Amino acid sequence: MKGNKKKHAVGKRIVDRLKGFADALEASDNISNRFTCRTVKLNLKPAPYSPNLVKKTRKLLLASQPIFAEFLGVSTSTIQDWEQGVNPPSRVACRLMDEIRRHPSYWRERLRELSTPVTA
Repeated sequence: MKGNKKKHAVGKRIVDRLKGFADALEASDNISNRFTCRTVKLNLKPAPYSPNLVKKTRKLLLASQPIFAEFLGVSTSTIQDWEQGVNPPSRVACRLMDEIRRHPSYWRERLRELSTPVTA
């Protein structure tokens, strides 16, 4: 019973504070004077990926071109184009490769977890 009262008290505090926030919005108060407001900016500009860096990133995962392509959600020919310098990777692909390069062991493990052995 004690835990249930505690949950109810927390819920009431949340509701009360949300009502206070709604009242401040309706009164057109300067919200930042009454509440803690933060602005967060992320530095997410991806690194440029040369054909050689794409290949090195793929090799960090110990992946073939088809496996790397499937992992990134692109076609094998797209990976080949990136590695041959025919086309550059998209911004989204560069961001993901940035993350792979920051923590390759994590991404190798994720790739291993997603792998399903194919039996003949």
